[in-house]
Amino acid sequence: MLTRLEVNGFKNLVDFSVDFGPFTCIAGPNGAGKSNIFDVIRFLSLLTEHTLIEAALRIRDSDPDTTDIKDLFWCDGSERVTEFFLAAEMIVDPSVIDDFGRPAQASSTYLRYELRIGHEVELQAADSYEKLVLRHESLSYFTEGEASERIRFPHSAMHFRKSAISNARRTKKKMYISTEQVDGHTEILVHQEGQQGRPQRAPAASAPRTIVCTSNTSSTPTILAARREMQGWRILALEPSAMRRPDRLRADSHISHDGGHLPATLYRLASGTSGNGNPEEAEKHRAGIYASVANRLAELVPVESIRIDLDEKRKLLTLMLRERSGAELPAHALSDGTLRFLVLCILGSDPAARGLICMEEPENGIHPGKMAAILELLKEIAVDPEHPVDDDNPLRQVIVATHSPVFVQCQNKNDLIFVARIRRKSGNGNMINIMKCLPLLNTWRSETAGGDHIGLSTLIAYLQKPENAPLQHELECNEP
Repeated sequence: MLTRLEVNGFKNLVDFSVDFGPFTCIAGPNGAGKSNIFDVIRFLSLLTEHTLIEAALRIRDSDPDTTDIKDLFWCDGSERVTEFFLAAEMIVDPSVIDDFGRPAQASSTYLRYELRIGHEVELQAADSYEKLVLRHESLSYFTEGEASERIRFPHSAMHFRKSAISNARRTKKKMYISTEQVDGHTEILVHQEGQQGRPQRAPAASAPRTIVCTSNTSSTPTILAARREMQGWRILALEPSAMRRPDRLRADSHISHDGGHLPATLYRLASGTSGNGNPEEAEKHRAGIYASVANRLAELVPVESIRIDLDEKRKLLTLMLRERSGAELPAHALSDGTLRFLVLCILGSDPAARGLICMEEPENGIHPGKMAAILELLKEIAVDPEHPVDDDNPLRQVIVATHSPVFVQCQNKNDLIFVARIRRKSGNGNMINIMKCLPLLNTWRSETAGGDHIGLSTLIAYLQKPENAPLQHELECNEP
């Protein structure tokens, strides 16, 4: 669970920080920079699997041949910075499995991860090429006592915090990864867990990957837990073609970032392990899963039931929906909005779906009268901070970005932050626009930050009808 993000020098994020709760809605106009927040989150996640340069090129799945990595670095119009800083504070699952299938237990579950990445041009003979350089990496932890101040969103100390925050690490230096300068060179240190000893050292200048990316064994369980947490950060960019596709019986049984594998995921949930070999219990479990998803989907469309059709000959899974009219439709005949809602219904029913889900414009394809239904569904996916973290209340988190007035008006004000452009002077005296996320007055963010906020009077664009809209006045009706 990502509780805080700090950024300096990445795209238009300068001296930027934001605190997240279980559910957060980021509102702002088109082109304001909302997507850049998701880009930072995706970049951190990509770094757990890829080299620095590969992660930079994959942020928006752009063409590596045409992507310019310099665009990741802030430019004030005349000068471009040569490094950016990222920091993420996160609550992690203490129980992890390493890449060799071995279980491990993290000694701390509330962590702070920091990175500084530089841009350099290296000359080789007559050619030159750009590269990204790791200049700083660190992973530290917060104690249970510090957590009471660092976890800013409203939560139950007795239930949520006690179950989610633990720390068995007892050292003077609260580091799992640190960075030092040795004889003018930068070295990354990996500090041992559970025993005293010299840290392992690695030169930063030649490192193609982060230490977190290379930590894949149970010998460094807390670093591995941080890696697993960031691997679970995903951006949902739902594609109609992906959501409509049938699945092979042995296909990946987890919904992908584009909404693919809906049939396989629902089939896995329905098959489950319930019943203990009893056919009647297994069928009862299957029917319960289908009924649960159908009942939730019925809040959006008039659906009677949902099921997965298995073509035994072709080993093909197809999602089928029966309307109240009696008509049965395959997934490829459903509307985009219905499929988007269905993806969220299945994610909310899947105990294996953990981590952070980011989604831009979740209201797309949804009728204005159903905004409250999709909002409630999104919030139910997220962990309930008033209850203990367990299998029935997994450590899931949802962050959405929107510019829809209707969707904003449905929000609890504590869940809202607004993108604003702030004018200030840069280091060379130029006037520049930077982005900030501002909370509403009298919300937990405004109270804990003790700084900037906005009032309802500044949200006119979200709270009033469009100017000169033909249908904004009451319609006359002559019918009796």
